[in-house]
Amino acid sequence: MLKYLIVLAGLLSCAFAAPPPSHVRRAVTPLSSAALSSLAPFTQFARAAYCPTSKLTGWTCGDACNALPGFQPTLVGGDGNGVQVFFVGFWPQQNTVVVAHEGTDPTQLVSDLTDVNILQDNLDSTLFPGVSSSVTVHDGFRNEHALTAPEILTEVKRLMAAKNTKQVTVIGHSLGGALAELDALFFTLNLPAGTGVKAVTYGTPRVGNTAFAQLIDAKVPDFRRINNELDIVPIVPGRFLGFAHPHGEIHILSPGSAVSCPGDDDATDSQCQIESVPNILEGDILNHLGPYEGISIGTIFCT
Repeated sequence: MLKYLIVLAGLLSCAFAAPPPSHVRRAVTPLSSAALSSLAPFTQFARAAYCPTSKLTGWTCGDACNALPGFQPTLVGGDGNGVQVFFVGFWPQQNTVVVAHEGTDPTQLVSDLTDVNILQDNLDSTLFPGVSSSVTVHDGFRNEHALTAPEILTEVKRLMAAKNTKQVTVIGHSLGGALAELDALFFTLNLPAGTGVKAVTYGTPRVGNTAFAQLIDAKVPDFRRINNELDIVPIVPGRFLGFAHPHGEIHILSPGSAVSCPGDDDATDSQCQIESVPNILEGDILNHLGPYEGISIGTIFCT
């Protein structure tokens, strides 16, 4: 854990260097208990992505898999180091293809180094056709996504045809959330018109610039990014570096209490993440692991 925190500090330090752009005052909306509890299956998918591939293949990953009976994994890959673990499968209960990505494993230094590469670059036009050159993203996230995107897309298309569904759900925590955010745009641009793409991410760092956030807003309306209490990861890399979150923030304030923050990465309400955690000294890295309404996410929670 110590080496993880040392490496992660390089990324987190970006939260200090300059004052952020101005924020916009908007009212938050409290989430009902039903709306909050409805997120639990997605949280379990994010949790499952940290489990060994051998357990994901047979869907025998313990509590996370047991919470999602009937899920049918059809493609499992990655090694948790050079390539983040991922899985693709069909979820009959919601008639959707699911793609989930592992996040940053504190025990795997190579994965951490992906996080501290804070250069921005354009998206690959072969993977993201028609995207303006004004759109830029975290170079490390872009490169990690490109390692598995073609293989995952092929399997998603196959499953959609085999299961006769037009729904795709992308999920991830931490670095996995960043990959899921890129997936959401990737699938929207590469799957047939009429495909419904839903994204649910947890503790996700900022992925790209304002133009990227606005593109997510326009192309992926069904987008939720869930932040837990005083987690510091969602406030990095800093906005002063040109990074921005898209819409869809849900901020868990305490067990059983959460709000929906409208707009993009520009709220002024004290209950939204960039106000409740203005810098990393006022946050808590342990909140990054959860619990997200009773569910903790990370390698040590694959039980």
